[in-house]
Amino acid sequence: MKETVCVGQVYTAHRQVAEKDTALYLGSGDLEVFGTPALIAFMEYAAKELLKPSLLEEETSVGIEIHVKHLKANKRGDALRAEAKILAVDGKRISFHVEVFQGDILVGVGTHQRVIVSKERFMEKLR
Repeated sequence: MKETVCVGQVYTAHRQVAEKDTALYLGSGDLEVFGTPALIAFMEYAAKELLKPSLLEEETSVGIEIHVKHLKANKRGDALRAEAKILAVDGKRISFHVEVFQGDILVGVGTHQRVIVSKERFMEKLR
């Protein structure tokens, strides 16, 4: 890491619900609404982006755990924002609280853990 990762750091990401985000498209449901897999990916994205400035070029972070409640349905075109906040730092293991909103309405909430890894060593383990 090139910078210290600190409890309390926050990152906000924005997106609009697209066809590729729907439960119908993802196969997780039968309706054209924001799918839970897309919600999870959006939450992970916000946490990943929060860590990005603190990482060396040869490092990345990988998700290892997530607990999510999907509270509200959204249709294609809805504007969403994800807010990731660092809750704890244990060496290279980082814990987050993540919330997704449509305006002021809470769409999803959860906790997430990521680990900072060497890109090369991580991929080498798969060969």
